[in-house]
Amino acid sequence: MQILKAIWDFFQDQILAMKWLNSVIGSGLSALGLDINNRWVGSIQFFAYDVIKITILLCFLIFLISYIQSYFPPERSKRILGRFHGIGANSVAALLGTVTPFCSCSSIPLFIGFTSAGLPVGVTFSFLISSPMVDLGSLLLLMSIFGAKVAIIYVIFGLIVAVIGGTLIEKMGMEKYVESFILTAGSVDIESPDLTKKDRLIYAKEQMLSTFKKVFPYILVGVGIGAIIHNWIPEEWVASVLGTHNPFGVILATLIGVPMYADIFGAIPIAEALFYKGAQLGTVLSFMIAVTTLSLPSMIMLRKAVKPKLLAVFIAICTIGIIVVGYLFNAFQALII
Repeated sequence: MQILKAIWDFFQDQILAMKWLNSVIGSGLSALGLDINNRWVGSIQFFAYDVIKITILLCFLIFLISYIQSYFPPERSKRILGRFHGIGANSVAALLGTVTPFCSCSSIPLFIGFTSAGLPVGVTFSFLISSPMVDLGSLLLLMSIFGAKVAIIYVIFGLIVAVIGGTLIEKMGMEKYVESFILTAGSVDIESPDLTKKDRLIYAKEQMLSTFKKVFPYILVGVGIGAIIHNWIPEEWVASVLGTHNPFGVILATLIGVPMYADIFGAIPIAEALFYKGAQLGTVLSFMIAVTTLSLPSMIMLRKAVKPKLLAVFIAICTIGIIVVGYLFNAFQALII
């Protein structure tokens, strides 16, 4: 048992968290005659370490997930979802969201396609909630920072929110609040050609490069903000605003996260820096989920497909779910960290 634990700790610390990389960068800065305890130098070290680490994980994950996605084109995904009914369909849709794009803006076109193909609105909303909130990328990145237990519980909670949210929308009969052009569009069910392994590898490579170009600016911004928080904002200030002494910290973090636009790779460095400055785990996770699930650009895009009442219900369900998850993580933080 001790051997397995040692192997797992090595995997988490040196493969996922890449602590060796932080040591190498620190040694390099020291070799240049710089004091790594200096705030400016510490910011440089944090920035370089997180950008390189996240870039490596990002490229690996996008390549892997894109390769998996090549087996699940929209036509096949629609047929898979069409075989299930009730809460089972919502559960499968939420799980399908874990192998789809990394932000809500890129998930909305798939949501529109599934809805126009005739799938129940509640099922497609379970997919829409899950896709930006719970993906394989977030699982591994969270493992690299907060550990496997936190990452797994986060994914389970995210899937539960997606299933409950989609089920509620379906039970409330919200289909009539989807824009008519979506419901009447229909879809052309074209069978995707069989791809060879080489084709799938090429597709994965192209998706990796395309996605990397889109998200890299957000990584730089996210890590930059994280570096400022990590080295320049007093720990007492963060703890007082987002720590245990502020019962409204989760709500505040959620409301701050909504207007922002980033994906999971840009939000995690900020959450990491806040956490190590004294913010509670659930509070920083609520911030991260709000950024990736309820960003203002994605809500504007979704408004083109649904009427205001359905959009308001979607935002309310996601917001309540995010806040509940945040408070649950805060309540049990001592047991899972």
